[in-house]
Amino acid sequence: MKQDAYYKFHGDYSKSGEFMNPRVKEVVPNNDFSITITFTNDEVGIFDVKPYLDTGIFKELKDWNLFKTVKSFTGTIQWIHEQDLCPDTIYLESKKIGKKKSTI
Repeated sequence: MKQDAYYKFHGDYSKSGEFMNPRVKEVVPNNDFSITITFTNDEVGIFDVKPYLDTGIFKELKDWNLFKTVKSFTGTIQWIHEQDLCPDTIYLESKKIGKKKSTI
């Protein structure tokens, strides 16, 4: 398998030279059932999860104790019972609020 084809197959478009949206680096749950996301390009955004909370596997996340278990996981987010969202959706639909300042 050619190297570019290998990276595309395994979902790592950044090494194949194709465009890829930034991925999730950090996530913090907010009391209003939104999440604050820091992306791999250091942009910070707010993603509103409320529209998803009436749908299928996301319904149980209306429980704050479950909602606040959100963690970053392989470039996206995931909750304790393995609910997750597409990282492209998170990036494209989040309201960007700035860039994370470097700690160096």
